[in-house]
Amino acid sequence: MSQGNSFGKVAVLCGGHSAEREVSLRSGQTVLAALQQQGIDAHAFDPAEQPLTALLSEQFARAFVVLHGRGGEDGTIQGALQYLGIPYTGSGVLGCALAMDKVRTKQVWQAAGLPVAPSAVITRDKAVDWLGLIDELGGKVMVKPAQEGSSIGMSPANSAEELEQAVALAHRYDNEALVESWLSGPEYTVSILGDQALPAIRVQSTHEFYDYDAKYQAGDTQYHCPAGLCELEERALEQLAVTAFRALGGRGWGRIDVMCDKDGNFKLLEANMVPGMTTKSLVPMAAKAVGLSFEQLVLRILEQNEV
Repeated sequence: MSQGNSFGKVAVLCGGHSAEREVSLRSGQTVLAALQQQGIDAHAFDPAEQPLTALLSEQFARAFVVLHGRGGEDGTIQGALQYLGIPYTGSGVLGCALAMDKVRTKQVWQAAGLPVAPSAVITRDKAVDWLGLIDELGGKVMVKPAQEGSSIGMSPANSAEELEQAVALAHRYDNEALVESWLSGPEYTVSILGDQALPAIRVQSTHEFYDYDAKYQAGDTQYHCPAGLCELEERALEQLAVTAFRALGGRGWGRIDVMCDKDGNFKLLEANMVPGMTTKSLVPMAAKAVGLSFEQLVLRILEQNEV
């Protein structure tokens, strides 16, 4: 395995301008420390504090992207790095752009015949029969902004009044709100590294759903790996995740989130092309389950560059 100076000078891109800036900074510091511990000439680089052209003037050879949310996970930074000729980790422009947009992600998965929950898309200027919509989707729904991560702007609703309020909240973050039928089964996440799925993790939260607080602040969220599935179910979930990742053009590494409906059927939720890499994050947890340390994980990700 390649080490140290063979990578050249590495920029760990973190921070940025998105609503997930603070999480990204934490991911960046953790990744930076792991790279430096292995003798790699790595430096934090925050695009909110210096121009991207500094990557060239400071002679960075490649970039490790841990910019979460808009600007970092939506293909924007990937396109800029390609234009500058700097190799970078993770998926390319198209894969990131599709995965960041939950509406387009679902459309791609539906076209590929993959399982997703029934849903509707509400734009800001659209007249809506709130009672009719919530009845059509089963009486309880989850509402999400089309292009935010970390559960920002998400809320459940089980009445016409709550639905209208939830959509208004989502519209603070995006012109499109995705309204999905409520999924009552267990929640799983499957990390992808290269062409392989890592072991699934079952997420168990005391909150009504796995929200921002449950992800980053609550001390009672439980993560089960092994996930408690039989071997046949585990293999089926891993294959579903890999297929979903590839359908979006995913490369290098990422994470696919899945829930079960009341009948136990897997339903794809969303894709994360630049998942969290904090001490509480799920990709490092899954890697650990197959014997990969955090240091080994970041090295594996760094070796898979996109130019």
